[in-house]
Amino acid sequence: MDRLWTEGAAERRRFLDRVTLSLVPEHGDVAIAYDRALRERNRLIRDGVRDPGWFAALEETMAAAGARLAAHRRTAVARLDRGEAEAAFPRAELSIEGEGPRDAAGLRDALRDERARDLAAGRTLAGPHRDDLRAVYAAKGMEARLCSTGEQKALLVSLVLANARAVATGFGRAPVLLLDEITAHLDADRRASLFSAIAALGAQAFLTGTGPELFEGIDAERFAVAETGGASSVTQVA
Repeated sequence: MDRLWTEGAAERRRFLDRVTLSLVPEHGDVAIAYDRALRERNRLIRDGVRDPGWFAALEETMAAAGARLAAHRRTAVARLDRGEAEAAFPRAELSIEGEGPRDAAGLRDALRDERARDLAAGRTLAGPHRDDLRAVYAAKGMEARLCSTGEQKALLVSLVLANARAVATGFGRAPVLLLDEITAHLDADRRASLFSAIAALGAQAFLTGTGPELFEGIDAERFAVAETGGASSVTQVA
């Protein structure tokens, strides 16, 4: 996920939906309903179907699910924004950018009015499936995509920790954290701050890395995974 801020909007949308699902459990069913109707509408477009009845039925489903989808995402972003950032990891100001209205009636009307444009383009051009997650390094007022590689990773870590705290606050129980290579390229001070933040959460966390030096200073059980003769082995280390 190190390139989250420099890749296309689809990756950031997936990240946003994973965060949203952790905070709004019903988001998964809503997303599935919206995506199913979107695929069916796009199939009509590709097949050149112009029957307004077919479109109207799918657009009604898309509008209802799409409005809830957008609302869930806004709720998730608001909960992340309410959290306090760790001193070593900068606070990110988040916003959702997209095309089209957010309410069901407005989205339904937009889909109806844009049928001709969508038929020409070969796909649906407006709706929450076109949203993008925008992040700004709050202290510098700088877009995440313009920050240095180290700053981008620090912003990402900040959001992961904020997500975990929001889950703990919302559900009364800290989540299990699976953090792969999270300490890579972090200096000793930031590694210490990360370990301290995880400990403060009271969460069960599994951290992986390519070398023991990445976990210096952490009070945790350690295991080494090795491969010998095509077979993996795990040993506990001091």
